[in-house]
Amino acid sequence: MHKLSALLALSMVASAALAQSPTLDRIRKTGSITLGYVDGAIPFSYIREAKPEGYSVELCERIAGELRRSLKLAKLETRWKALTIQNRLEAVRKGEVDLECSTTSRTLGRQELVDFSLMTFVDGASVLVRANDRLRVLGDFGGRKIAVISGTTTERAIGKTLEQLRVDAQIVPVKTRAEGLEAVDQGKADGLASDRVALFGVALTSANPAAYRILDDIYSVEPYALALRRGDADFRLAVDRALAGLYREGGIGEIYGKWFGRLGQPSRILEALYLLEGISE
Repeated sequence: MHKLSALLALSMVASAALAQSPTLDRIRKTGSITLGYVDGAIPFSYIREAKPEGYSVELCERIAGELRRSLKLAKLETRWKALTIQNRLEAVRKGEVDLECSTTSRTLGRQELVDFSLMTFVDGASVLVRANDRLRVLGDFGGRKIAVISGTTTERAIGKTLEQLRVDAQIVPVKTRAEGLEAVDQGKADGLASDRVALFGVALTSANPAAYRILDDIYSVEPYALALRRGDADFRLAVDRALAGLYREGGIGEIYGKWFGRLGQPSRILEALYLLEGISE
């Protein structure tokens, strides 16, 4: 009897939360959700056959599925909006998308603009170089050039590390990883700095993956999360409930294997993330 009462109470709390969220109320009324993605962030978000795909994209699709069930909708239309690394947070802040599904690192500064879900991945910044170059660590880049996407946490991390090491390297700002890789190919840059897994993705999908290698060292910790608008705690709760269920019940293993299987098992820190973020009901 007590167990039944607890379940009923939990159901009433969840229903009340759903009713109090302007985002969920709009999703219920329109029967649609708008999700943002950034192309070129393989294997997290990218376009293949005119459709967004990737690890972060699939997480958002799973969340949309849970929202459809919790809101008791017969159908929920998923609308995808293309964003850039430079405008993604502003698009969330302005309400142009309900969730941003790519490789956004959660920082305190960014939380002044947007809110964030539970963490979805953890990575670190490194540098891709030409395979035949003798560059092994960041300290070897004295007098050389490093391409990095402007406005990213990687740009700040690499700049700070170069300053601490007193390495006189020039930062070459680029808009995308593809542009950065092209700069390396053309000799306009000696390395491309970005999150390590994203560097593996851009190298593996290039015309000649064997032409590159990635430095062993990691120069930052990048905790990814899904960005959403501030001021809607109940929508965030619904998103977190869907993610926590994937982590807690093991569904994340299938998703990880699909997008990162070729890179081997999850790192210990990523396994710990899934464990810690698998919050119980």
